Amino acid sequence: MAVLGSAALVASAITTGWTDADLLTSIILLLPIPTLLVWERLAPRRSDWILDWKDYLEDSFWVLATFMIWVPLYDEYYESPISDAFNWLREISAFPVALNGDTTLELLVLAFVTMLMTEFIYYWLHRIQHRYKFFWRMHATHHHITKMSAGRADRTHPLEFMALSLAPTVVLAFFQVDGDVISVFITMRLTTVYFNHCNLPLRSGIFGWVFTTAEWHHLHHSLNRNESDRNFGCALIIWDRVFGTFNGNTDVVKIGNGSGEQLSLFMQLTMPFRSDNTLRNL
Repeated sequence: MAVLGSAALVASAITTGWTDADLLTSIILLLPIPTLLVWERLAPRRSDWILDWKDYLEDSFWVLATFMIWVPLYDEYYESPISDAFNWLREISAFPVALNGDTTLELLVLAFVTMLMTEFIYYWLHRIQHRYKFFWRMHATHHHITKMSAGRADRTHPLEFMALSLAPTVVLAFFQVDGDVISVFITMRLTTVYFNHCNLPLRSGIFGWVFTTAEWHHLHHSLNRNESDRNFGCALIIWDRVFGTFNGNTDVVKIGNGSGEQLSLFMQLTMPFRSDNTLRNL
């Protein structure tokens, strides 16, 4: 409910003006990681996943890099060549749909529709990353973790970040998604992602029929290849259900990849440029 509640707060702030919507959005986007990290210390799902100071230090690098380097860099890169191209395509095709809403409910519904479309693209990109070594090189960094934690949602190699930024950019540009819808969409998506990486004994319930949860995503990080090649949805699990890649097993023995050992930060950043033999023996 925290995910939907956060999105509803932002949507209501936009439509009623009860508080500064931009400030509220910023607070909600920054609040989950420190809150969940404290919660993980107090009530972890697994004690062997409790982080030490070295883990916190390394995770801080990935979180800060995401918000201070990758996001600003790729937002600027994609703004002109991608959005202009799809706006041009929309104009010449007279596409009749533009996603904008005036009420709280409309913003919530349209934000979910936006996430449904972006997750469809992400789902297939993610499956391709697991299927072909060329693309796996960029994605492997995210799987070479040995403990689950909220801050590790941002452990994404910059090359992969660039590729995955394409999905929302395409949808947002082509459908001319309103800025208010984008704010609610981002809130809904990022809070979901932080929750499904956290080390907490959360249950999927009804929410897990559509959204990706900690139970479903922990399995995706399993050291067992048959399990990690399931549950590809980042924020939504519905496409896994539709395309037959959903696995409801909640008992993950061990997470990680390859040897299951933790890699150095240098190795994680240089992994896409390593030889095939090195990748096979990590």
